[in-house]
Order: sequence, then structure tokens, then C-alpha cells
Amino acid sequence: MRLALELCVPHQCHCGAQVDAFGRHAFVCKKAAGRSIRHHALNELVARALLAAAIHNTKEPQGLCRSDRKRSDGLTLVPWQSGRSLVWYVTVVCPLADSYVASAAREARSVVELAATKKEDKYSGFATDYLFQPIAVQTHGPTNESASDFFSLLAKKISHHSGDERETA
Repeated sequence: MRLALELCVPHQCHCGAQVDAFGRHAFVCKKAAGRSIRHHALNELVARALLAAAIHNTKEPQGLCRSDRKRSDGLTLVPWQSGRSLVWYVTVVCPLADSYVASAAREARSVVELAATKKEDKYSGFATDYLFQPIAVQTHGPTNESASDFFSLLAKKISHHSGDERETA
């Protein structure tokens, strides 16, 4: 509802960009406080869900980083599948960003699929030793398809561990 109403007074953001009356800039601003909060909350959600399925994990694992020293968001401490641990990376994307608007207008899930593909490319070096799971979430909608499949499988593992079939809900 906020996107359809003028609830914000036009002003200049502390990053230097002009903010319109709809306030959409907050979703895409690299200096917005909500940006990192959304990311950390989702990463915490994934870590806790894995623990609910008795899959021990660590967030931002030390020593597991790319050549540019960027670390993944998490790592399972026990094998996830085929004897390999799972490495995940959460990313939150906004379809209102100038770089995504055209793609978002064509198909609802295209923005998160593009973001997930970019993460897979960035972390392709992990593919030989780990299973890599990008978790791309759109601020106004869906997750990428592989993340949806991952969450469904994780829900089944939680249900199996707890013995309550309603856990998948």
C-alpha cells in the first residue's frame, strides 16, 4: 500500500540520491539501514531452520572465502547431500532498482533468478567441495526456484526430526 500512496516528503538521501514522494529509494540505497537488517534476518532464519532439523551450522565461516576475501553466509557442519556440506548465501533484491525494472516487468521471478545466477557465478569455486545454495529473496515477492526447493526439503527434514508432519507448514 505504501508504494501507491505519497507518504514520503521528497528529499535528498544521505547517499546523495533524490528521494521521491513514494520513498522507493530506501529499498535500493546501499546505505539504507534496512538493507543489512533484511539480509541478517534472513540469514538467521536459514541458520535456525537448519538447527531445527538438527543440522549444525555456522554463519560466515572463517577460512571459507573467495579470492576477494568475501565469505559465504553460512556452512553446514555436517554433510547435506552426497557427503558434501552446504554453503549458502542470502541476497535480497528489489525489483524497483533501475537495473531490474525492465526484467521485473516481464516476469515476477526473473529478478531473483538473475540475482541467484550472479551469486552462483561468484561462488562457483565452492562447487567442487561444497553444495552451494543461493537464496535470493525479492523485497516485494518470491524467492528463486532453487531456494524454494531448498526450503521445501528443509521443511521435510524439520518435520522428520520433530516427528510432527505439520512442521512443513
